[in-house]
Amino acid sequence: MTGMCYPSSMRPPGVQSALAAFLLAAAALAAAEPGFAPLFNGKNLDGWRLVGGVGPGYVVRDGAIVCPPDGGGNLFTEKEYANFVLRLEFKLSPAGNNGVGLRAPYQGDAAYQGMEIQVLDDPDPEYKDIRPAQHCGSVYDVFPAKQGALKPTGEWNQYEITANGRRVTIVLNGQTVVDADLDTVKDPQALRRHPGLARATGHIGLLGHKSHVEFRNIQIKELP
Repeated sequence: MTGMCYPSSMRPPGVQSALAAFLLAAAALAAAEPGFAPLFNGKNLDGWRLVGGVGPGYVVRDGAIVCPPDGGGNLFTEKEYANFVLRLEFKLSPAGNNGVGLRAPYQGDAAYQGMEIQVLDDPDPEYKDIRPAQHCGSVYDVFPAKQGALKPTGEWNQYEITANGRRVTIVLNGQTVVDADLDTVKDPQALRRHPGLARATGHIGLLGHKSHVEFRNIQIKELP
């Protein structure tokens, strides 16, 4: 006997939810552009490893990786990457705070042992006194980002992050906000504080701090 077919409006709730999850996962995989590979399959955290998790860590919801308000920690790719173009979307809540780790090890503070690209609702009054290199789009504590590209909270923002040898370029919503040569950092104190600037490879990570931030459409193109 064949299974019953329901009109979409009459499908049982379990069937509808399963179908929705399948479609979201399929959309996430299909979103990868030619030459890019998805880092997130839209349905679970396969290929990722949580380090130093807080509360629930990260969850998958509606095709996005979500850092809940009581969650966080460092969610790293299991694979390491050296030179690449990374594309992703993120959505901030008011005063939302997270980061994208580059060439980071599992151990230590990824912002210093690797690099962190800031993900921050910096127009929020909570951050009125932050330093230039703490604004959204900055290579945290090293290269400040040009301002004005961030969308309001609740809207999806697009990052294209290129790490190619010693050059790091950050494009936020179509605007280049950082184009930096890591070798221009000469200050001995800065170099001691950021040994990760010398790393040639490492994990990509989402660096959460008990703040609601969502990520989706995460894809990567490895460069020679």
